[in-house]
Amino acid sequence: MQIRILTAADVRSALSMTEAIDGVERAYAQLSAGKATMPLRSRFHTDKGVTLLMPAHLHDSGDFAVKIVSVYADNPRLGLPTVAATVLALDPQTGMPLALMEGDSLTALRTGAAGGVAARYLARADAGTVALFGAGVQARAQLLAAMAVRKIERVWIVDPFESAAQRLAADISGWTDAPAVTLAHSPRSAVAQADIVLAATTTTAPLFDGNDLKPGAHVTGVGSFTPQMQEIDANTIRRARVVVDQRDAAMAEAGDIIIGEAVIDAEIGEIINGDQPGRRNDEEITFFKSVGLAVQDAVTAAAVLKAAEKKGLGTVIQMS
Repeated sequence: MQIRILTAADVRSALSMTEAIDGVERAYAQLSAGKATMPLRSRFHTDKGVTLLMPAHLHDSGDFAVKIVSVYADNPRLGLPTVAATVLALDPQTGMPLALMEGDSLTALRTGAAGGVAARYLARADAGTVALFGAGVQARAQLLAAMAVRKIERVWIVDPFESAAQRLAADISGWTDAPAVTLAHSPRSAVAQADIVLAATTTTAPLFDGNDLKPGAHVTGVGSFTPQMQEIDANTIRRARVVVDQRDAAMAEAGDIIIGEAVIDAEIGEIINGDQPGRRNDEEITFFKSVGLAVQDAVTAAAVLKAAEKKGLGTVIQMS
């Protein structure tokens, strides 16, 4: 038995954002069609932290993986990251492990791709302006994904830490076809001008007033992941058509949905499969909420592994 070990750099080199978006789209389609096995994530608590187990198997494509995420608040005192993730890709025919890959980079890629799928189906075709809440890894990935499916010409960055926003702005300036970047003075000034609003933060309180959204705006929220966290306010929920990655997961984990008492109109996979319409007109406000699903990890891990094998990335270890 042999296994391929893929580092963060390997994962980033293996797959483009466009390829990741296409893969996550296929995953959502299979999930909403009942062609995926994906239990809700399991949580194992120890005295020091929590570890999450996220398995998934996609029936049509055969993608099969388990992601393990540990969150240990005291780790920085030991010189270790608070969050650590790994993904194990498995052969669905034999159950044998195929690859072990660094999970934080894969999570950023697949989470960005989820926003890209949503923008592909829900943002206006002429959307060119973005209000980006957050300046970390996830925010960066969300913007890259929006740029992969729409011609983005201007971005307003909203972040409480100006130094973080400045670093991201400097990074963006070096991208191919980079949009113009402005550090927003207030959430309202950014949201009022945005065709697409991207929220990728760890806040527990809403980031902006949904009454400031202009007609036709699309909102994606990926930051809140517990029933107590809320990036998107009730005004947005009231004005928008609400689409989620999966109903059960959103109702169990998404404070945006739970606190806002949202009525979920569709899963994104139902729209992909043609069972529900995408954007219905240019004035419609849409909101996509993703809590992150194991099917995203499975399909992205399989695509990363295939590309890594083709490009000769990683280290192959003989286990037996």
